[in-house]
Amino acid sequence: MSRHHQVNVPIEIVRTIVTIAETGSLSKAAERLGLSQPAVSSQIKRIQNLLGGEVFIRTANGTTATPLGNLVLKQARKILEANDQMLLIGGTENGPQPVRLGISTLFVTEFFLHQQVQTPIDIVVLADNSAGIAKGLLDGYIDIGCIYENSESESIQEMVVNEYDEPFVWVRSKDFVLRPGAPIPILTWPGDDLMISTLTRLGLMYKIVFSSPDYHAKLAALEAGIGVAALPSRLIPPSLMQAREYYLPELPPVKALLCARPGIDAARSGKLLELLSSLFFQKLPGDARKLIASSILTR
Repeated sequence: MSRHHQVNVPIEIVRTIVTIAETGSLSKAAERLGLSQPAVSSQIKRIQNLLGGEVFIRTANGTTATPLGNLVLKQARKILEANDQMLLIGGTENGPQPVRLGISTLFVTEFFLHQQVQTPIDIVVLADNSAGIAKGLLDGYIDIGCIYENSESESIQEMVVNEYDEPFVWVRSKDFVLRPGAPIPILTWPGDDLMISTLTRLGLMYKIVFSSPDYHAKLAALEAGIGVAALPSRLIPPSLMQAREYYLPELPPVKALLCARPGIDAARSGKLLELLSSLFFQKLPGDARKLIASSILTR
């Protein structure tokens, strides 16, 4: 009786599939992954041969997942998340485990622009949407999180050590025009309930035209003029503008949260918390800026 031959999908192909879906292009995916376009095409051919069907097709709007591709993408994201979490769990052989920092993609550019050349401690950075980072804090593979309040953050309230209200505004491309009577087209990402809850509360019609955990993919979709989205007012890029149309209601502020997992080493994480507070949480008056709860770190 012959043993069953097990076929494994290489993790690099899984990552390529997700990247193509997020960028909408084989060439853009190749650029982000540091690969040649023929290498990316070869990986897609390999997975399609394994599955017996097409994962992506070319359309007028770029590279789009087929019905089979959508099923593959759902599993690919789970595999990729598990792979990246496993790497974050592990320590180092010759020293203490690095502090694992989860940071919202809305904070990440400013973090790297302003952080010291020599970071205060050894850190591993995971950039993700806020809901994903909140889940990582709960699951224990992230030590410190710099995020926005989201659908998952209610479960980590005891980990919050600093916060402030961030103004959010509607953003659009400079040539976006809404057809009279049409629902408001919005661009979202996982855990993003700000626009939907505001529009629903006011009884306004909307439709989701784009959703992705990739911040830069969202900006590209905004620049293409397919809809509107909510961004912090301080982060509007030159290619976009604040949307002040009469049909767009004022958005409430969103709480930015600095979180620390209970039990992490205060001596090693304190400097990182101070750095993050100085970068993002200086909007609060007086001593509220220094709300770094040592009890959270040591209990």
